[in-house]
Amino acid sequence: MERYHVALALTAKLLHKPAMPADFSRETYAIANGLWPLAGIDEVGRGPLAGPVVAAAVILDPARVPHGLDDSKKLPAAIREELFGEIMERALAVTVASATAVEIDALNIRQATLLAMRRAVAALPLAPLHVLVDGNDPPQLSCGCEAIIQGDGAVASIAAASIVAKVTRDRMMARLCRRYPAYGFSGHVGYATPQHRKAIAEHGPCPEHRYSFAPVKGVWFR
Repeated sequence: MERYHVALALTAKLLHKPAMPADFSRETYAIANGLWPLAGIDEVGRGPLAGPVVAAAVILDPARVPHGLDDSKKLPAAIREELFGEIMERALAVTVASATAVEIDALNIRQATLLAMRRAVAALPLAPLHVLVDGNDPPQLSCGCEAIIQGDGAVASIAAASIVAKVTRDRMMARLCRRYPAYGFSGHVGYATPQHRKAIAEHGPCPEHRYSFAPVKGVWFR
């Protein structure tokens, strides 16, 4: 609780950092209006043909917001890795959750994505009073939840969640590549590249493929 009192005391002193594409203004507003702790959530992996969809939830420390937070897709891999380390070190709370390829096939990708988001928020050691999520399709939560289109490039907490989810999923796909080397998962992380489609045609899908997605759908079955 002492950290929250410090955070509240710092509200008036927080300065937006010009070098940070995603700023902390939404979080500052939340602190000033009694909506703290606030978590940002984002997902990675809706479109791939294989692997899980991964969601991250992040509650940043108002006094230790990393510089340079932005949409993970806009950042070079080396910068993402560096920011990932800073987020994990500085944030008040970080959780990552996923929905597997089997769950995606059973539920559909939208419902599986919302499930991963709910899991990430539920796992936070600090219960947020409010959540900001990238996009226009927020999960149903026990606290307030606001969807922000392109929030991963505008809101610091969402950008941090975007980075954590992306780095985590890329590492998961690299591990899957060692288990299923024929598909080259570490290179395309499951997306429908020509190389990936060729590997599926030659070897058939593996258990980590989404059987509800073309070109696997209707051709192969679990």
